[in-house]
Amino acid sequence: MTSAQRILAIAKRQPLVRLRDVEARGIARESLLRLYRQGLLVRQARGVYSLPESSITEHHSLAIAATRTPGGVICLLSALRFHGLSTQDPHEVWMAIDFKAHKPVAESVALRVVRFSGPALIEGVEHHTIEGVRVPVYSAAKTVADCFKYRNKLGVDVAIEALRDALRSRKATVDQIHRFAKVCRVSNVIRPYLESAV
Repeated sequence: MTSAQRILAIAKRQPLVRLRDVEARGIARESLLRLYRQGLLVRQARGVYSLPESSITEHHSLAIAATRTPGGVICLLSALRFHGLSTQDPHEVWMAIDFKAHKPVAESVALRVVRFSGPALIEGVEHHTIEGVRVPVYSAAKTVADCFKYRNKLGVDVAIEALRDALRSRKATVDQIHRFAKVCRVSNVIRPYLESAV
């Protein structure tokens, strides 16, 4: 197989092909760029390509954001939407990054960066495959706790709706939400809402 054929075979298996995926297989980046110039691949973001006929999912922007933000985790409104806990469709991808990390640049996707640290950053992360990309997303229970922590930015009504929807749909239990409320240091804030929801 030629380099071009190998890249096209990768693109058929995974909708988003990253430059680093190609280089990891020992294929020169020029082969990928040549396919792009010939119109056989479409550029989705810097260093991210796909076949023109690739099926784009509703979570396409999350996959793009994950490729552009190593170490970042999909959070808050974007995580709520991913878990089906919100009717809102945020026009930005909410991404949690470490306090010390550089702010990512993703020209094809609008990012809303929130800085987390310690256990609040690493606890409750689930990995989902979206369009062939491994995307870290906070669990439903962690996302509910985060919404209460950021209630001043999002609105307390969003946090309460997320809590009720998570419990009603059984995507999180009271114990799970309480555990992450401790991690996010909002146990006292969330307690009355948890008690009234039970």
